[in-house]
Order: sequence, then C-alpha cells, then structure tokens
Amino acid sequence: MTDAGRGAALEAIAAEVRVCTRCRLHETRTRAVPGEGSPATEVVFVGEGPGEQEDRQGRPFVGASGQLLGELIGSLGWRRDDVFITNVVKCRPPGNRDPRPDEMAACAPYLRRQLEVLDPAVVATVGKHSLETFRPGDRIGRTHGTATPADPATGARDALVFAMYHPAFALYQRSNRETLFADITALPATLVAARRRRAGSAAAAAAPAVPAPAVDTDPPSDEDPRRATPPVAPAAMMPAVHVGPPRNVLSADPETDQLTLF
Repeated sequence: MTDAGRGAALEAIAAEVRVCTRCRLHETRTRAVPGEGSPATEVVFVGEGPGEQEDRQGRPFVGASGQLLGELIGSLGWRRDDVFITNVVKCRPPGNRDPRPDEMAACAPYLRRQLEVLDPAVVATVGKHSLETFRPGDRIGRTHGTATPADPATGARDALVFAMYHPAFALYQRSNRETLFADITALPATLVAARRRRAGSAAAAAAPAVPAPAVDTDPPSDEDPRRATPPVAPAAMMPAVHVGPPRNVLSADPETDQLTLF
C-alpha cells in the first residue's frame, strides 16, 4: 500500500470514529479523537484515552501529558509528525476516569484496523491500559522500558511492543521524569531490532524453497517496500531510519542497540 493509500484508509477509519456510538462514551464526548500522524511511520504510540483538552480539540495528546510526550519524542531527535499517535479508546471517559473493559472492547476494532493499515515496526504503549491491550498480564512497573513481540491478533503483525509509563506519571510526581526519559532512550534500539527482525523474515521468505516433484515452489514476491526491507547495515554504518516519501527521519543511535526481550 502506498503512503497515500494508507492516509486515505486512516481517514476513512477516522470518519467512522467521529460518528461512533458503540459505547456509552459517545454520550458525553465533545469530539472523538481518532489519532494523527504520519501514514509512513514505523512507530505508533498508543495511549489510554483522550483527556479534557483532547476532547475539545479532537486531537490526541495535546494537553500537559501531550507536551511531555512531545519532549520525550524530541529527546530522540524525532518530531511528533514522524510518528503516529492514537489511544485505546477514542472518546474521553468522564472525569478522566480509567476506560472500562467494555469501552476498550468497543474501540478495539478501530485500533486494530489502524495498526493493520500502518503496519508499524514498533508499537509504544503509553500507560498501563495500553500495555494491557498488547501485553495482557504484564505489570508496567516491571516491564517499562522493555519490548516483546506483538500478538498479530492486535493488528500489529510482527511489531515489537515497547512499554512506557504514561506522561502523567511524571506530571503527578516530577521525580519520575528521569524514569520516563531513561526508558525512552531504548526506543531507537527497539526500532533497530524490529527492522532486523523484519529483514530476517523477508530474507527467509525470499529464500528458494525446496522443490517438490512437478511442483513450482517459487515463493510469491511481496510488493510492499517496507516488508522487503534489506538487511540492516552493521551498527557502525547505521544510517538514519526513514520510510520513504514523504521522508520521515527517525535516527537510531547504534550505541544504544541493546534490547531486553521478555
């Protein structure tokens, strides 16, 4: 799928979200918040749900937590426009309460479809409810700053899921900022590892099959350029990571190319 095709598909999903009545949250929302960002990105941030400012503007992470998330992204040399940002639930829970299981279930098809369109290499879960969506049973206090392969049923295919605390974790207790900024330094290495996983999968898919008698076993080609990623260069030669026009540059520091997988 081209970037333009991905953009059109994401907008079609967003149009459905804006008029959604699948759960009780539509009764109290001002505006639904489908998500926003680059359709060409390799990294998707998934938060828990919109807050007051997000509900007013119809955009994700635009309040105080969003400003801190922007700082975290910027600390990597990335821009907010380089990534895609969305939430587990697309409408604000009243009083900023936690989203309920039935509300998350009602929104799950939208998130799954967004991920299927974007096909990211990394999904960064922002907060415990987002983590629970992708890594059921994991406790964020134990797994923050680590990554594990995604369950394809979530729509994330072969992505790595990277666990993060919610920025509010630092807003309520500023001493937690160091933890947030320390954790996110592992995200570029996670992206490198995810790209290597995909490169290995693409190489395996392209390897000649063992021929069977009278059967043509040549594997079909994969026309998606992101699924035919060439082998990753050695760390010392690692270029900036990009995903094709429009060019979105995500730098990957080879010195941090270490990853803990659970």
